[in-house]
Amino acid sequence: MKKFVNRPENAVEEMLEGLTILNPGSNRLPGHRVICRADADEIRDQQVAIVSGGGSGHEPAHAGYVGAGMLSAAVAGQVFTSPDTDSIFEAIKAVAGKPGVLLIVKNYTGDRLNFGLAAEMARSEGISVEMLIVDDDVALDAASATGARGLAGTIFVHKLLGAAAREGKSLSELATLGKAAVHSLGTMGVSFSAGISPLVGKPSFELAEDEMELGLGIHGEPGVRRAKLQPADQLSETLLTQIVKGRNFDGEKRIAVMINNLGATTEMELAIVARHAVVFLEKNGFIVERLYGGTFLSSLDMAGISLSVLGVNPDWLRWLDAPTTAPAWPSLAKQPPRPLQVQPAPPAGPNIRPTTRQSDETGLGTKVKKAIGAACAALIQAEPELTEMDRITGDGDLGASMKRASLAIERAISGYPLDDVSATLKALSHTLRHELGGSSGPLYGVLFLRAGNVLEGLRAIGIAEWITAIEEGCRAISQLGGAQPGDRTMLDALDPFVRALKEAGPNSPREIAVNAAAAAQRGAQATAQMKPRLGRSSYLQDRVLGHPDPGATAVAIWLGAVAEAVIAAETAAFSRKCL
Repeated sequence: MKKFVNRPENAVEEMLEGLTILNPGSNRLPGHRVICRADADEIRDQQVAIVSGGGSGHEPAHAGYVGAGMLSAAVAGQVFTSPDTDSIFEAIKAVAGKPGVLLIVKNYTGDRLNFGLAAEMARSEGISVEMLIVDDDVALDAASATGARGLAGTIFVHKLLGAAAREGKSLSELATLGKAAVHSLGTMGVSFSAGISPLVGKPSFELAEDEMELGLGIHGEPGVRRAKLQPADQLSETLLTQIVKGRNFDGEKRIAVMINNLGATTEMELAIVARHAVVFLEKNGFIVERLYGGTFLSSLDMAGISLSVLGVNPDWLRWLDAPTTAPAWPSLAKQPPRPLQVQPAPPAGPNIRPTTRQSDETGLGTKVKKAIGAACAALIQAEPELTEMDRITGDGDLGASMKRASLAIERAISGYPLDDVSATLKALSHTLRHELGGSSGPLYGVLFLRAGNVLEGLRAIGIAEWITAIEEGCRAISQLGGAQPGDRTMLDALDPFVRALKEAGPNSPREIAVNAAAAAQRGAQATAQMKPRLGRSSYLQDRVLGHPDPGATAVAIWLGAVAEAVIAAETAAFSRKCL
């Protein structure tokens, strides 16, 4: 893999620094991966603010669409990982005024969870917030539990709503307009290769020389089906036929079309597709009012394209044509660069003051620190295994994400109040919510937050209290993410672990730990035969059968490490007694 990067783990931060040089109309929000309009303070009470975002690797989305007439702010996550809740919340606060804020969110689990939680936090502070979900992918059944994905058609929504907001439309009017636009919008993609993340270093899937992936998403996951290569004209008809079949264009058949480069497709190829796409659509009774070609929303260096079709009316055409200062929209006039203004990187972990006595000097603090350290060490060591598992069944970033979060915990643990188990679990929640990202970030965050709340104020914490805390943490995961045991998620390792604890009886802590960890491992292995209902694996359906779920496997790994730490502590205590 050859990339113009310095260190892969710094790629997103350095990209955001560079974008502030390239785009003089935007500013970096200090301490967060957020790009805002430079005039956000001046216009906050003049119009509804439009905020969007998602994982990095989709450039020019989303920071390239920040500007007058489009987005007020864009929030970036790590590569192919949704932004963390706190950064989204800070972006909302940075641009919110009396008219309120509209969040435009692509239909991915991690994005929905993080943007949804941030919206709830903003409403609790009196900010008017609405959230619009974009699910323009016609390759997937929108009636499924996960629903259709959000793809490049989202950029049409950015442009329409950004222009309408600039004209003074209210928050409720924009929400209604957005739903209508999504209803009349369809996208489908195809690729000849997968993108390569700087953090992973190899493709998320591989194709033979005569193969292509049809109906794929934007996070490196394989498509709905693999097929033999087709000539450009035939392939464009394949995509457009599925789009026309899957969306309602309101009878008039006036449309705007976007031919999007997913990363490594040349201008020559885009032009070849464009010439036949227009001919095909016009032969089928459509009036192509606007045609856009270029890189609007990519998937790193994926050699592919997506086609988006939007039904339009006179107002929508006016908003598509309205001027914008967003640098990635094709109508922008170039502006001169400005000097680099480096912003500090986001904090590595929670800002918690150490207790007056170093907590890891006491017996309880020592045990807690060793258990957390063992879990982190196990996940760091398992990074290659988890990466390979997720490359097969998802988008290949779980190993890197768990390693990143584990390293952040190791840096932050000296500030945790380790003698206070409840407070330590809440501190873990904060670190994981901020550093893990994706759908795992909020799910791990709510697990430890709920468990910490259950244990708060208890003088003694025994096996019964731990069972209640973990069981409530699992319930919180279900409430936030909608998953149940059997859906092929992290719960399929956590639930057997809890049940084993309940059935332990009067065994020694050593036996309880061994049995519960073994139950979690068996639960994770059992996911290989489960059909996925939620999460990114659900897009692949039966193609993941035979492969254990990476999220459940990660849970079994760190639970096993914690169990070993408990056993070691019990052994050490027994040895001291004997002496």
